[in-house]
Amino acid sequence: MFLFAGWDATVYVNEEVQHRRINPGRAAVFAVAILALIYLLAQLGLQGVVSPARLQASASSALVYIAQALGGGGWAKVMAFALALSVSASVGVGIVSLARITYGMATRRVLPAILGKVNHRFSTPAIASIVMGVILIAITWVYLLSTSVANLFTTLISVDGLLYAAFYILTAFAVIAYYRHRIISNAWDALLAGVLPVAAAGFLIWIIVKTLQTLPASGRWSLIGILAAGILVMLVARYVLRSPFFQISRESASREP
Repeated sequence: MFLFAGWDATVYVNEEVQHRRINPGRAAVFAVAILALIYLLAQLGLQGVVSPARLQASASSALVYIAQALGGGGWAKVMAFALALSVSASVGVGIVSLARITYGMATRRVLPAILGKVNHRFSTPAIASIVMGVILIAITWVYLLSTSVANLFTTLISVDGLLYAAFYILTAFAVIAYYRHRIISNAWDALLAGVLPVAAAGFLIWIIVKTLQTLPASGRWSLIGILAAGILVMLVARYVLRSPFFQISRESASREP
């Protein structure tokens, strides 16, 4: 599930693009298709160089190993350097995405309102971006300096797939709820907005159930902790910050496309 993460990033900047009720959704659909193609080609390329057994044996540094097999030690160093640069890019993307999520929640008082302030010069959520950047940098240093914290983060990372699966399940149900009037209008909409989301959600629920049966106790406790933290934040937003988000009526698409 974590493999296809990133398609949703186009939705987080929906208030910074033209035609924000149309283009972000289209971009998300295109992103899913593009990511599927990229990962398919990458997987075929990796398995076309070495056997699956040798690739699995070097799973922790697969790209460097492939570069070594194709071009020798020199290209392996180039690949290692490229991976180091990609970490910086990933941090940048993480700051942008988290800042936009924080901004969207803050504008609805789900988080403190100060995080929803926009810089007039750059038209970006400056405070949220700075806060997220500082948090990510601090977490990285704590991770590097503390073995116990590193082990905790390793456990959290191991359940990332389950969190993404749950996120996609909720997305599928949201699609069904939003297009509930169109589902009963014609067969094509019933397939796209009804049958396919239900099938996807059912498949992901099955994955979660099967995974939980074999998940170590540390992973289960991590999921419980994440769920508890989420419920706590929700209760604070509802009863302390008194967010109007909880009074928003459920939207739906019109019956006509």
